[in-house]
Amino acid sequence: MRICLLYDSLQPYRIGGAERWYFSLAERLAEAGHQVTYVTMRQWSRAEGGRHPAAAVVAVGPRLPNYNRAGKRAIAGPLLFGLGVLAHLLRHGRRYDVVHTSSFPYFSLLAAALVQPFGGYRIVVDWFEFWSRAYWRRYLGKLGWVGWSVQRLCLRVGQHAFCLAELTAARLRANGVNGPVEVLKGAYGGKVMLSRRSTGKPVAVFAGRLIPEKRLPLALEAIGLARTTIPELRCLVFGRGPEWEAAARKIAEIGLEQAVNMADFVDRSVLEGAMADALCLLHPSEREGYGLVVVEAAAVGTPTILVAGEDNAAVELIEEGVNGFVAAEPSPEALAEAIVRTYRAGEAIRDSTVEWFKRNADRLSIDSSLERVVRSYQPPEGRACLGNPTSAGPGFGV
Repeated sequence: MRICLLYDSLQPYRIGGAERWYFSLAERLAEAGHQVTYVTMRQWSRAEGGRHPAAAVVAVGPRLPNYNRAGKRAIAGPLLFGLGVLAHLLRHGRRYDVVHTSSFPYFSLLAAALVQPFGGYRIVVDWFEFWSRAYWRRYLGKLGWVGWSVQRLCLRVGQHAFCLAELTAARLRANGVNGPVEVLKGAYGGKVMLSRRSTGKPVAVFAGRLIPEKRLPLALEAIGLARTTIPELRCLVFGRGPEWEAAARKIAEIGLEQAVNMADFVDRSVLEGAMADALCLLHPSEREGYGLVVVEAAAVGTPTILVAGEDNAAVELIEEGVNGFVAAEPSPEALAEAIVRTYRAGEAIRDSTVEWFKRNADRLSIDSSLERVVRSYQPPEGRACLGNPTSAGPGFGV
């Protein structure tokens, strides 16, 4: 089949859970014999050119920052990406059997829906998250209704919807998504580790974009508190983003200069090695659509500490006291208590994390999702064409 993947970022130029999902998906689809085109924004120099080992890469927009100075998603990129996708599909849409896109940043999905009646392709959508109306208000203030309305408009597109959490699936169904919804549990494309290296000094690892939602300052405050019980506790921070300077100030304010090391994004092997030797992955994020990094930590036998929240679907991956802990509230005290509990659990919780991953490795693997994804690319049995605006067909439902 001829498959077009739409996402405005491409690994390794930008790193995140969605980037890893689409990179691995393109790789697996190509290995299965499908022809894959990855349509994205340019994140590389013109001389360098964008590359993927198995897919043709097409840039339909210029190189732009993902986030503004306030740490919010910049609007110019999504708008230009949507226009670029619209132009690309108007020219080449008939070449594709399937357009598989992320719901976010929305305008690319809307562009695919507009061209679909002419292109004749089937639309498959990954909903990594579905933001509540309340969250949109917190994120954009008075303009939150605009984001909420655009997100709701995307629900009207005839589609086969995939998500990675029951929380997201429930929200899609409650808000009337125009098509079937499937929950995939497998997004991990790495190796299955059968053992864990023993740890040395206790180290907490924080990994992610340094944006307000990831709450790095909260993690740093928790490290400071936990060090009153575990004086030798250190923290490694891997990531880059608009919160970098604020985090550096927080480290100086708390007096953690000798205990916290901030690094940029690093090669996957470096991060895996750091997590394998760590006491825990400290991930106090406010909002997660899945939490792939939780699975990646468990794959090397490292438990994760999360914070409960109405928009945090990563908690679905934690068995309390088995492969990590979930703090009941986003406070330094609650997180510090969870760090100390992990420390006192010793090798027992690391052994149980290894066993948890072994038990769940098959369903957590991206290979377990691939068959279901490819199956969704086929039109329903008995339908000669892809059109059915009242189900998962083209354009917008009514």
